[in-house]
Amino acid sequence: MKQQGIGSYRWTICALLFFATTVNYLDRQVLSLLAPDLSKQFGWSNTDYANITAVFQFSYAISMLFAGRVVDRLGTKAAFLLAIFVWSIGAVMHAFAIGLGNGLASLMSTLGLAAVPVSIGGFMIARAVLAIGESGNFPAAIKATAEYFPKKERAFATGIFNSGANVGAVLAPISVPLIAATWGWQAAFVIIGAIGFIWMGLWQVFYERPEVQKRLSKAELHYITLDDAETPAPVGEPAGRPLTWIELLGYRQTWAFAFGKFMTDGVWWFFLFWLPKYLAAQYGMTTGDIQIPLAILYSMTMIGSVGGGYFPTYFMNKGQSPYDGRMKAMFVIALFPLVVLLAQPLGYISFWVPVLLVGIGTAAHQAWSANLFTTVSDMFPKRSVASVVGIGGMAGGIGGVIITKVGGWLFDYYGAQGHISTGYTIMFTGCALAYLVAWGVMKTLVPRYQVIREPSA
Repeated sequence: MKQQGIGSYRWTICALLFFATTVNYLDRQVLSLLAPDLSKQFGWSNTDYANITAVFQFSYAISMLFAGRVVDRLGTKAAFLLAIFVWSIGAVMHAFAIGLGNGLASLMSTLGLAAVPVSIGGFMIARAVLAIGESGNFPAAIKATAEYFPKKERAFATGIFNSGANVGAVLAPISVPLIAATWGWQAAFVIIGAIGFIWMGLWQVFYERPEVQKRLSKAELHYITLDDAETPAPVGEPAGRPLTWIELLGYRQTWAFAFGKFMTDGVWWFFLFWLPKYLAAQYGMTTGDIQIPLAILYSMTMIGSVGGGYFPTYFMNKGQSPYDGRMKAMFVIALFPLVVLLAQPLGYISFWVPVLLVGIGTAAHQAWSANLFTTVSDMFPKRSVASVVGIGGMAGGIGGVIITKVGGWLFDYYGAQGHISTGYTIMFTGCALAYLVAWGVMKTLVPRYQVIREPSA
């Protein structure tokens, strides 16, 4: 069947996933962009800021485990609506952080516990709620991609919707400082946070499971489910059931995905949360100064996401299985972050040197991420995809907590000695090498393509 005759409604779903991911990253980026000013206003140290961001990452990590299960249980439509409702509320809550902090301080005082500083406690509460909601984005999006796309298109579709992270990261430094300068920092959280409610209306109207989607042609539905027809369940076996957590943890494929996330998710979050503070510390740049550099950096990242998602088709067209083609592409992609090793040694030339080199690294991360996510739908049945993504997301969140806490400690330690650049050199080195380490372990755990079937009901 020719591609042009099958229909294209699945790309409408991809566009909705792109929109959701853009909103997701807009909401989580607001704090990092305002961090230099908020740190001065509230007297935060690097460790204080690290603790606030670590609450997001820790809450995200734990919530990811349950979010994947909730998505598999509730279904993609209802779970995604719930997720974006919660994270939009959490995003808006940042504007009321001082009130939240006062409430937390009163509660801790009543319980006889040591009070957390008001501003820190308030932002921690808001970050936790934001993280709980945002944890549903990727399990739901990857599940929707598995439902609406055949295997050969999933990495490309994932790369497209995952590029929403980069668009969000580009739009945030353009819009957030402007809103904050015009109406105050609280307005930035409220206005950006409210965008999620618009998406909820669109999702309610346009999304249904493929088999009941009236806008989907029979030809396109057949094209989407062709992989299922090519790998039928054994004869006489009843419909399968989703795999349990214990069963999933018994597979090397689960551990390979989880380790890949553990090693590399924190790299992305490190750059996302710390780049504004890095440019401020190293080059004395203000919130207004960093708008253009960050917009260019994340524009580069968007190219990496889409291009990286398409890259494995080169190997698949040569007869490689989806997994084997993806792993070959991921090895090539893992080489690109090595340029980040030069960011500090050559940074004396201009701030543009680390910006552009880190831009290559973040572009490689998104290319890596698009393929890493898709290895799950390559090997696991659709009804268990979100659960595996949730397990891996938890591992990635834990890795992010570790990187954030280590970074905050290093920057305070070396900053007190007047050598904060040493702290960034150490962090950049770890980030540059993380992908090759991750690939080596993943390849060792799962050397060849193996499909996992759902057990009998």
